[in-house]
Amino acid sequence: MSLYKMPVSELKGFGEKRAEQFEKLGVRSVGELLNFYPRAYEDWTSVEKIENLMEGGTYCICAKLGTPVSDALVKGGMVLSRATVYDDTGSLKLIWFNNRYISRMLAYGGEYFFFGKITVDNYGVQMVAPTFSPVGKGAGIHPVYRSTAGLSGKTISAAVEQSLKLLPAQVNDPIPETMRKKYGLCDLRQALCDIHFPKTREALETARKRLVTEELLVLNLGMRSLRGQSRGVTGVRITEDHSAAFEKLLPFAMTGAQKRAVADCLSDMMRSGAPMNRLVQGDVGAGKTAVARQHYENLSQLLQNTGVRVALLVGSLKPSEQKRVRAALADGEIDLIIGTHSLIGEKTAFKNLGLAVTDEQHRFGVAQRAALLGKGENPHLMVMSATPIPRTLGLIIFGDLDISVIDELPPSRKPVRTVWRTTADRQKIYRFIKSEIAAGRQAFIVCPMIEEGESMPGVASAEEYAAELMRGDFADIPVAVVHGKTKPDEKEAVMADFAANKYALLVATTVIEVGVDVPNASVMVIENAERFGLSQLHQLRGRVGRGSFQSYCILISDVRSPVTTERLRVMCATNDGFKIADEDLKMRGPGDFFGERQHGLPQMAIADFADTKSLELSQRIADDLLFTYKDLRSDDLRLLKAEVDRLFSRGGQNILN
Repeated sequence: MSLYKMPVSELKGFGEKRAEQFEKLGVRSVGELLNFYPRAYEDWTSVEKIENLMEGGTYCICAKLGTPVSDALVKGGMVLSRATVYDDTGSLKLIWFNNRYISRMLAYGGEYFFFGKITVDNYGVQMVAPTFSPVGKGAGIHPVYRSTAGLSGKTISAAVEQSLKLLPAQVNDPIPETMRKKYGLCDLRQALCDIHFPKTREALETARKRLVTEELLVLNLGMRSLRGQSRGVTGVRITEDHSAAFEKLLPFAMTGAQKRAVADCLSDMMRSGAPMNRLVQGDVGAGKTAVARQHYENLSQLLQNTGVRVALLVGSLKPSEQKRVRAALADGEIDLIIGTHSLIGEKTAFKNLGLAVTDEQHRFGVAQRAALLGKGENPHLMVMSATPIPRTLGLIIFGDLDISVIDELPPSRKPVRTVWRTTADRQKIYRFIKSEIAAGRQAFIVCPMIEEGESMPGVASAEEYAAELMRGDFADIPVAVVHGKTKPDEKEAVMADFAANKYALLVATTVIEVGVDVPNASVMVIENAERFGLSQLHQLRGRVGRGSFQSYCILISDVRSPVTTERLRVMCATNDGFKIADEDLKMRGPGDFFGERQHGLPQMAIADFADTKSLELSQRIADDLLFTYKDLRSDDLRLLKAEVDRLFSRGGQNILN
């Protein structure tokens, strides 16, 4: 019987109630429990004497219980448990809060390992809420698990320990032995035992390497399977190339990188015989919109008198207008539709969808992509990313896509000059903004997004900031404001007026991070710059520098922490989005690229997308496996294929099928 089919309730001493608690952690089977890896570890291998303990430090001590545990009720009905322990160098007080079982778990005179943090207060030196284990069980490295109400770490640890004993002596390993030996990976049984209960740091690192590599390998192979599926299906065949005629309509000359991206897309659509599945990735201001997407107004103007019928579908349209557009779309009266997520809703139907283009791909996941493609008979797909992604990460995130990179700026674009200033320089900054406005330019001031109820000293909301400017330094200058709570139609109106130069200064939150094209804007001021990630700062900077004149980005921050200093130093040193992306990945991990689970990938149990070495290793192994065995459905890879299917299974549905 597969351990993935054995419910947790079948473990000895664990019934249905415990199983329900485990389910809150996403664990239903014994197999899933073995894959429920510790979130951290307590290293009990280095045992310290009581006389050497220092305030604020976390230690492991070996000591005897010198007094029975005493419980006392304190204010609020909380139970405070106290005990004193000693070794050959001294004694130490231990305290626990609201743990009614401590007195039953510790025997007077017994010898234990205690692990915890040392604090000092009016009652003296003490160890607060230490974890403990009888000396007979050895020091070792102890796992710390993510827990939930009613389910302690000790209970989880006991369940895992019992589950490991159910593993057969020879565990069927998804990764063939030849590949494990070639790439220095331990076998699965050893990895599972040592990730939960490692005897040494070396054993833990060996186990982690194996499990991280396997998880990224499975993800890599799954994304390649998605790519392979689309390759095997005939798409909408494009027989005529009108790119030269379209290029003549453009009010500028295309760069070589733009032309290569267009050629890649045409090659996919005209000669491959399968649907295009391509990512067009470029730096801020590199001209991605010229290849695939312009705002509705720009496209309407560009394509007038060509016979191409263009329409817009967004949530801010009146219901009657949305209904009219959807009806025309379903009847085939619209050739090109520009819109938001409304396009993938159930109410929207296409007569014959041939090409789907999504912008800001990092906010548009695999499942949403599939929903859009389901609107047609295997249409061509091109996705856009205005956020440069490091190559190694891109191979995983976009493993189901071909990639074109636009790495040339249009010749008219000048690099944005970026400087870091403090609040002491604010009046100088205001004078500089006014001088640019006097020269006919416009400016942005961006404030951090402040959540409802969040109080941040020294951080003003965009609305308050704009009101202050209108009353004071910029009383004689037209100022506008947009933020997260601005209604969509109101935001669109303000942005349109700013683009038309009816406002000289726009105060905003990050709602203007992407999709804003105002060539006349020359200054971007970012308040409290320490509250933004590198990639986000780079996106905001990209809102200026779109005209032929010199533009500026001014980062304001009084914070001098090492992290902030390094982040702002990088911003001032380079305009290269790919270099910035690499630095951001090192400093902050992938969250800044994708937000909270925006990328739509399966949830990882142990792997970290910021671990570039493991990403590269998994990529090499995937290449090697497919070269050696030709197909993931090979009998030698059946267990790996099962892992891929399990990872990509959502709500009982396998998105690979």
